[in-house]
Amino acid sequence: MASVEIKGAFKKYGETQVLHGVDVAIDDGEFVVLVGPSGCGKSTLLRMIAGLESVTGGEIYIGERVVNWLQPKERDIAMVFQNYALYPHMTVSENMGFSLKIRRMAEEKISGRVADASGILSLEELLQRFPRQLSGGQRQRVAMGRAIVRAPQAFLFDEPLSNLDARLRVQMRTEIKALHARLATTSVYVTHDQVEAMTMADRIVVMSNGNVEQIGAPLDVYDNPVNTFVASFIGSPGINLIRGTVRRTADKTAVETADGIHLPLKKDAPVEDSQPITYGIRPEHIALGDGGFIGEVELIEPTGAETLVFSQLGGIEFCARTMERTAVKRGDSIGFVPDLDQVLLFNAESGARV
Repeated sequence: MASVEIKGAFKKYGETQVLHGVDVAIDDGEFVVLVGPSGCGKSTLLRMIAGLESVTGGEIYIGERVVNWLQPKERDIAMVFQNYALYPHMTVSENMGFSLKIRRMAEEKISGRVADASGILSLEELLQRFPRQLSGGQRQRVAMGRAIVRAPQAFLFDEPLSNLDARLRVQMRTEIKALHARLATTSVYVTHDQVEAMTMADRIVVMSNGNVEQIGAPLDVYDNPVNTFVASFIGSPGINLIRGTVRRTADKTAVETADGIHLPLKKDAPVEDSQPITYGIRPEHIALGDGGFIGEVELIEPTGAETLVFSQLGGIEFCARTMERTAVKRGDSIGFVPDLDQVLLFNAESGARV
């Protein structure tokens, strides 16, 4: 096992720069998730760690070594891809042990490692099958087993669950997290799915347009986003972000929206009268009832354990989440009561947290 550190990493394709001086330090044994929208540079960064992409500038360390110029096979890492990349003419056992075979490891050692990995992943009954005889989830476990047998210093996962259906994704992310807890090997995991990031990571690295926006524990990033991009990307359903103008009087402080609705603030909120602001409040921090502000219900989405209630505020869709059953229906005018301790305020122009 080893730590992984990226120092000032740049990547250019011709005149197009896709990474802009990325700095990330990953501790030995840590599970870190790189998350962001398509095109943000997360997979490129992972491939640079793996040696599948060259480094235009900066340094990448695995353990104490700078690996910028080392070939992938010399970096002592194992990668699990989005597509399983299994050899169709080989059995599960042969697929898992092939990388050790080409290293000329003794057959008995290969068999021992394959047996250990198959036991961890519950593949014992499948070792003599071919990939075509496996389900998607079984193929992904074989791909992980192929990585485990190498006993690498670090695992790299490139959106490994993207090809699975929703139920299987939930099962597999639980298995991957349990596997990490058992092996305690440094892991770097790339996904565009913020739910995967929140549920699996020790820390998440939120990326946008080739830059790191924020690094932190999942709940810390969720509760304390540094800007509107992070606030809106992390969380499902997404945070409500409403632009308005601060209105202070002797009695109260509020944010006035474009349609004249006043969103309450704590009196000591760090804002000034007439200041343009973006008011952020997550759906679960809004209660339905008297007080707060009035809105007309446009849509209700019952999911069983919770109900989502949608309205319009300042010309923007607005969502509240309640864990209680509600009798409200489309067209009703009801009160939305935000928890003032949970309101997040952002600069209206830059999007930075106030």
